[in-house]
Amino acid sequence: MTHPAMPRPFSRAVAAALAAAGLALALGGCTHTSRETSITGSIPTDYRQRHPIVVQEADRTIDIFVGSGRGGLTASQRAEVSALARTWLREGTGTIIIDAPAHTPNARAAADAVREIRSLFAAAGIPPRGVTTRPYRPTDPRQLATVRVTYPRITAVAGPCGLWPDDLGPSVKNKGYLDNRPYYNLGCASQRNLAAMVDNPHDLVQPRAETPPYTARRNVVFDKYRQGQGTAAALSENEKAQLSKVGQ
Repeated sequence: MTHPAMPRPFSRAVAAALAAAGLALALGGCTHTSRETSITGSIPTDYRQRHPIVVQEADRTIDIFVGSGRGGLTASQRAEVSALARTWLREGTGTIIIDAPAHTPNARAAADAVREIRSLFAAAGIPPRGVTTRPYRPTDPRQLATVRVTYPRITAVAGPCGLWPDDLGPSVKNKGYLDNRPYYNLGCASQRNLAAMVDNPHDLVQPRAETPPYTARRNVVFDKYRQGQGTAAALSENEKAQLSKVGQ
């Protein structure tokens, strides 16, 4: 007994449905049911890698307060400007910019202060082309307009600090608590303080070149060595160390 042939459109629909069901089962087997990601695991354990010290170019600025009834600089301001001139000769990487207030109650007094600042720079050995003056108007009219002196230099920076992406104690938001991992902000303040205290940022990247030896001291040591004498420096009685005899 023969059965009637199945209509062709119906057979195609069944085949497509079976193929879609098989594909869904295959993809379902590869799907992860957990959506949790370990964020703390990606944080380096070394604080020097979490908060690296970066050497870059930044501006150094000093503000000189000038009243409206007196031009020129005070004794402390002249000392501050002279110190800035000396540091610019040592570490400056660009032009000194003097921002002088314009159209303010102390504009005329500030102009006198700018002339004295430029004279102090010239006395320190800064060439005239190394200083640029430009006017500005303060955004807040209540704020006393100051004479700002700015120059770029190479500096070391680290941070910013105070970032707390995870909890410190046991919490579902602290994935590294059980692994005893350091929290993110640990060591940031130390790195930032070190970057601020270092005198020459180049020392963080590479060592300095050796200075020439002291010839006079070297000749003395060589003469003692040839004569068979000790080459160490003689110590005074106050410099000689003695072990304590307490308890002997």
